[in-house]
Amino acid sequence: MPDFWRHSGYHLAERNIDGRLLPTDDLLRAYFARPEVAPVAESCADERALFARLIAEPRLDIGADVLGRLADPDARENYAVVLRFRDHLLEAGTLETAYRRLFVGADGKTLDFAAHRVPPLFADQLAQMILRNALGDDCPAIQARAAELFFRDQRAHVEDGQVLLADAETVAASAEAVVDASGFGNIGKLLAQAQTPLRKVDIEVLDDANAADYWERDERHDTALQINFGRAGMAGLCRVIERWVGHFFAVQVRVDPLRSLDSARMRWYSGLDAASTALMNAIYNGKAPADEERRRILCMMKLEAVENKGVAAAPNGRAVYLALAMDEEGNVRMKPQNLLTNLPFDLRA
Repeated sequence: MPDFWRHSGYHLAERNIDGRLLPTDDLLRAYFARPEVAPVAESCADERALFARLIAEPRLDIGADVLGRLADPDARENYAVVLRFRDHLLEAGTLETAYRRLFVGADGKTLDFAAHRVPPLFADQLAQMILRNALGDDCPAIQARAAELFFRDQRAHVEDGQVLLADAETVAASAEAVVDASGFGNIGKLLAQAQTPLRKVDIEVLDDANAADYWERDERHDTALQINFGRAGMAGLCRVIERWVGHFFAVQVRVDPLRSLDSARMRWYSGLDAASTALMNAIYNGKAPADEERRRILCMMKLEAVENKGVAAAPNGRAVYLALAMDEEGNVRMKPQNLLTNLPFDLRA
């Protein structure tokens, strides 16, 4: 299979003997080379000197006095953000630990992500690099596309019982996008909501028959995924969740799609986004969500431990129920950190 996600930053990292990613100097330099940080024509001499020092020594300790000499207040703030994130990476030692520590404390309790003052974009980038590592070099194309849900927002289109997910940024870039797949029709109604007809984009729905097309467009984000029960996209998402959970917890799990949620058996559950979490909380507490709220649930899954390696198992052997939903506007914002904070496995193991 071709290499993929070449610009994710994964190729700038190194792997340790445990298969975890290490923040190399080249990876750190990539953060300093971001357009928010790299000098521009108006940059002062102190800013240019700081940039040169960090490119030469990306682990260099920089004091507040150095940042205080930068003439541009935005530059001072941007450098402070990137340096704080760099220190977080270096203190954690691996990208996996750095990601985990954004959401889970040393005691296993959930943390307030906002308290880290880390841009959500940086967390998404970590998730992409970690997934690229976890997926390996034998990843089926459908799984690679499904993995994009972990770090890129999607727009849902539901019609005639079919559930399609397209990249939200790509959707917003064109009000004329067309789904190029027999039987799926045009998703112009979805795309017209963006009201920004900047360019025309053909969005191809991936399935087993055309999955190989993904390798030629893996960073164009112009493919859609069908996540109905029994479809290849749904199976791909299940496999990616298995790899993500296995990578962090060192436990083998099996994830299977469900046609519906059985509230009578739902003793442990995790919404994969804010919308599904609210709906599952209501169902668990015996409240009957309105039909419109139920229609926002796009897919449901069941996660079970297959092989336990010293981590806590689900109570009484019961499965963990998962769901993914869209909000009122059709946005799908998956929170992969929920698979770290809401599962009955011990991240401290």
